[in-house]
Amino acid sequence: MSGEIDPALERKLLIVLDYGERLVLVLLFAGLVVRMVPSLDTHPINALALIADGLVVAFVLVRRRTDNVTTHAGDWMIALAASLLPLLIKPGGSEIAPQVVAGALMFVGLLITLWAKLSLRRSFGIAAANRGVVETGPYRLVRHPMYAGYVVVHIGFMLANPLLWNLAILVAAFMCQIVRIFAEERLLSQDPVYAAMMQRVKFRLLPGVF
Repeated sequence: MSGEIDPALERKLLIVLDYGERLVLVLLFAGLVVRMVPSLDTHPINALALIADGLVVAFVLVRRRTDNVTTHAGDWMIALAASLLPLLIKPGGSEIAPQVVAGALMFVGLLITLWAKLSLRRSFGIAAANRGVVETGPYRLVRHPMYAGYVVVHIGFMLANPLLWNLAILVAAFMCQIVRIFAEERLLSQDPVYAAMMQRVKFRLLPGVF
């Protein structure tokens, strides 16, 4: 008896997962907005975190459909955790850096993620998938610039909102992001175009380091 999934059933499963993750993202982002808005009077830079996470939701809602997406449960769980965990952050704590410093970091990170997203256009998703290989913009420098931008945004947010809750959430999200990167590259490296890109662009997040 074959262990392969029926193609028709697999397509239906992917559609359910596709719309399911969109719904969860929207609901969690709504919760983030409710938590963040009251803090904007004293911490206006928290609006940058809302914009960064809002862009994730927006690009997921308009992304291009593909059938070349992982069906491994583990890959989906890690990808969802990496994307959903940052939506659980909350404002609070005594600043450990001036807001101008934290805000500058968050702004730079936001610009990096926006540059990467505009380069991807509708080729953006949560779980590992091949929606077309992008080799322009920041993807000429590192293979996962959008995730690098997230890290910078989260560091800035943590400096302005140094709660243990936020630290635990963002460290867990970063660890999931690393696992997510390897899952994505395992799938994408099957594409000769991406395999060639991996030879040209040596680093994943930070040139000279990783």
